[in-house]
Amino acid sequence: MSQALQTNSVSAPGFYGLNTQDSPLDLSSGFALVAKNCIIDQYGRIGSRKGWTRVNSSSGDLGANDVGVIHELVQSDGTLTVLFSGNNKLFKLNTSNAVVELTYGGGGTAPTISANNWACASLNGITYFFQAGHDPLIFDPAVSTTTYRRVSEKTGYSGTVPSANIVISAFGRLWVADTTTDNVTVYFSDLLAGHIWNTGTSGSLNIDRVWPNGADEITGLAAHNGFLIIFGRRQILVYANATTPATMSLQDTVGGIGCIARDSIQATGKDILFLSNSGVRSFARTIIEKSAPLGDLSKNIRSDFMQIIASETLSSIKTVYSETEAFYLLTLPTVKEVYCFDTRVQLQDGSFRVTNWDSIEPTALLSRRNGDLLIGKNGYIGKYSTYQDYTSSYRMQYYTNHADLGNANITSLLKRLKVVIIGGSNQYVTMKWGFDFATNYLSTNVLIPTQGISEYGIGEYNVAQYSDGVALQTLVAQASGSGKIVQTGYEANISGSALSIQRIEIQTKDGKMS
Repeated sequence: MSQALQTNSVSAPGFYGLNTQDSPLDLSSGFALVAKNCIIDQYGRIGSRKGWTRVNSSSGDLGANDVGVIHELVQSDGTLTVLFSGNNKLFKLNTSNAVVELTYGGGGTAPTISANNWACASLNGITYFFQAGHDPLIFDPAVSTTTYRRVSEKTGYSGTVPSANIVISAFGRLWVADTTTDNVTVYFSDLLAGHIWNTGTSGSLNIDRVWPNGADEITGLAAHNGFLIIFGRRQILVYANATTPATMSLQDTVGGIGCIARDSIQATGKDILFLSNSGVRSFARTIIEKSAPLGDLSKNIRSDFMQIIASETLSSIKTVYSETEAFYLLTLPTVKEVYCFDTRVQLQDGSFRVTNWDSIEPTALLSRRNGDLLIGKNGYIGKYSTYQDYTSSYRMQYYTNHADLGNANITSLLKRLKVVIIGGSNQYVTMKWGFDFATNYLSTNVLIPTQGISEYGIGEYNVAQYSDGVALQTLVAQASGSGKIVQTGYEANISGSALSIQRIEIQTKDGKMS
């Protein structure tokens, strides 16, 4: 008598994101061992990330050089200006998205610009540029929309602006830190005047003897709910009443955890995310409790992730939080990867769902006020959109964890794979399978047919469509081989069409019992 097929289903493939930290045999079926060039969409499906298109059609004086930083100046009249650096120059995009070099408009010798890793902040309609070893610069469109000057050349300049490497705009003033001679003092400008540093309500805060666990150095600044957050490399200080610096006081301290990369700090509205020496962290402040709980958002990939971080130049790491896309991106330029942390929900262990991208390689990131996500590229500003990397395809890869399909003592005979997918019309999906932790996968290519028109409930065989116009298709692959532990994988070249995976069915028969 023929033995009946047994079906093992994964109804939400990859829903929990990557997990390379725990034993694969102990993982829920919702975790992935590979999730490359993937996101977890708003419906909880694992699918392809978007690609990018060029915003500027030609490079101008940027040439074939990487964009180092992107910043958006928002003026009170609603005018939005995209500013960026590259080729040791400053640029903007004009209203037709052409690259316009900002030339020096001061009265003396032009400042020397030898790097493109600026920290930018806007205050009262002016953008300020700070970078270690450089004169602080300003772009003031009320004076000129095509030039920049030193801060010290602004009319009414007073005091000495610190040549800092860190700047934020918060509570109506600039806050800067980390000069070549002082990394334990925070300086703040006068109210609404980023060019006044010795009069009014300007001042400084030395924290050399405030660190709870001994000497440290300032690596970043942030503002949240009226608090000034000062990040050290190994500890954090929280100051209350930062809206009125004269009454500012130490509210809280955190020892043992700090920020290791200036540009990893991102405000999400409800939280502050940053990269620590143990992974990506959440600084979730509860005002009522006056506490500063910390959450490890990268715990499911911690070992692999931190091993990569150890080889990176920390000053080159860039991040962005996109409210529109609901993710926090972190670039790792040495290994040319991006880690994507989904911020919609946290898992039960407090971590975020994570995927990684290996072919988009941003050199800078910016989430614009209108929701657009801009990325720096070689010679271009890109926009995160469509499903091609400019004109090239990219490879989406998703692999399940290893599973014994119900009984670790029985060898499973693999017969058939079924995968319900969404999108990807008229392209191939490569289905792979392997046994007992071996990486010599068997595989077959299955064509996604051109999607026809059908309605939910009356669709043709293997095709159904919901009211939002999204077609579901079931792909079937005849499989072979046997083993006690089974892993499957799904790969596709993304070239103009989104693809996501809704459900997986693995059909087997029982073999020998050991």
